[in-house]
Amino acid sequence: MDKSPILIPVNYPDPDFKVTRVRGKQIIRDVIRKKDIILTPEEWVRQNFIQYLIQVLKYPASLFSIEKEIRLPALTKRCDIVVYRDAKPWMIIECKEPKVTINQKVLQQILTYNMALQTPFLVLTNGPRTYAIERAGSTWQYLSALPKWA
Repeated sequence: MDKSPILIPVNYPDPDFKVTRVRGKQIIRDVIRKKDIILTPEEWVRQNFIQYLIQVLKYPASLFSIEKEIRLPALTKRCDIVVYRDAKPWMIIECKEPKVTINQKVLQQILTYNMALQTPFLVLTNGPRTYAIERAGSTWQYLSALPKWA
């Protein structure tokens, strides 16, 4: 892998979320899963990142899977976001809440998920900080921008 990560600038679109309050908790409507979710800091990052991918980079919303279950030897995990292309997993996105540092531990987490899905692109974001890597043969390279859909 390249020596140092490259921070990717993400200009989030203005939020246009349906947020309500139920029994004292904020609830946000997930446009992909078409259901209401408790609004945690990580969920806020996920929902904003989804809107960035759909509105700015033009990723088709119909090709997203949220909380995708994967099975690895001796454990089951869930990927925050998986984007499909040509009916195969194409990108895994791991979302963390803004106060969580994107570090080697988070990178190892997404690399573990990728053992099951074998995608060419991995993205790590906590909202303000986003990094992406692309598989180049048997190695990984940091990207300076997320791949556009077209």
